[in-house]
Amino acid sequence: MKPRTRRLAIIVAGVASVGVASALVLNALNSNVAFFFTPTQVNAGEAPKGHAFRVGGLVKQGSLQRKQMTARFVITDTAREMTVSYTGILPDLFKEGKGAVAQGRLDERGEFVASEVLAKHDENYMPPEAQHAVDVAHGKARK
Repeated sequence: MKPRTRRLAIIVAGVASVGVASALVLNALNSNVAFFFTPTQVNAGEAPKGHAFRVGGLVKQGSLQRKQMTARFVITDTAREMTVSYTGILPDLFKEGKGAVAQGRLDERGEFVASEVLAKHDENYMPPEAQHAVDVAHGKARK
């Protein structure tokens, strides 16, 4: 093999290796990304079908129902509401009327089945996305 052909083969192999590695990294990142949506956006059909995403807002007063290890509650952005079902132990700080974010998927009935639920961590905290959703619903969105 001539030196020129050998160099060209090495360059082509290097470019192909970088391309394959990039594709694998991008695929891994894409499968682990969970975008945030409000109940209004989910109701409008903006949430991805068949993919995991996050939904957040306030837990509606009086909506929490527990049956063994399964909890059902309603998340609202004060404009729209959606039912969330979660099997597992809810965080200690999870309460009705407080901010929460749930990660999961929509089932065939349109109910959100959460694989993880996050709650506020102190008196004044609400996830920024949830706070923005509440502000938008009340017409006082911050730029």
